[in-house]
Amino acid sequence: MTPVEGVAVFAAGVGAGAVNTVVGSGTLITFPVLLATGLQPVTATVSNALGLIPGAVSGAFGYREELRGQRRRILRLSVGALLGGFTGAVLLLALPATAFEKIVPVVVGLALVLVAFQPLITKRLRHRRASADAPDSADAPAPAPAPAPAQTYARRDGGPLLFVGMTLASVYGGYFAAAQGVIYISLMGVFLDETMQRLTAVKNVLVAIVNTVAATFFLFVADFDWTAVALIAVGSALGGQLGAAVGRRFSPVVLRTLIVTIGTVALVQLLLR
Repeated sequence: MTPVEGVAVFAAGVGAGAVNTVVGSGTLITFPVLLATGLQPVTATVSNALGLIPGAVSGAFGYREELRGQRRRILRLSVGALLGGFTGAVLLLALPATAFEKIVPVVVGLALVLVAFQPLITKRLRHRRASADAPDSADAPAPAPAPAPAQTYARRDGGPLLFVGMTLASVYGGYFAAAQGVIYISLMGVFLDETMQRLTAVKNVLVAIVNTVAATFFLFVADFDWTAVALIAVGSALGGQLGAAVGRRFSPVVLRTLIVTIGTVALVQLLLR
């Protein structure tokens, strides 16, 4: 790797760390740069996964205030992240390169639709839940009993649908990771009644878990470019702090607009590959 290429990889790491912390899709910054330096796709993918771990951890630390009160939720979703990340890493080496390339644009496109229409979807879901919980004035004039604890917990943590969806998203993340954060935000936005900033905080933790699991597996079965790993690691750690400092100031509307915009750019890039 030449000095110019080294600077380019480091700068891509900074940009990816910042974008991943706020939105996701940072891999679409680093991956093309790594390919431009002459790395093979699999080597670039595994080196990128390992290099972005410090950035994910840095971003999660930057959003530590928004993580308060979400420990139980994170522990639950982390199980799916562990299983999904490992499965995706295995698939990267087991499946032909074209297998997921056909699925990735569809997954990212659906995630963008969910993010864009999340307020409307959430409003409809709340209306249905309120209608289901409301007593029938003709047959049951007395106030309805409070929902069971299990039902309340399912709504607060998304229930089995969110868990399954996040696990499948983690499979995708362990395989390629581009727009993984967008998919996480879209799913949690539909099933959880939380602010975008708190969902972003959870997303950063789950991304760190998936990257760590996948990279640990790759350490035993794949070849790394350690220069690229080091440059991306330092750059993404710096970018993670920059992204957290800026992203935490965004309003929900601005953050959602940014997610959709960057996700759309990612989708176009994937379609043109």
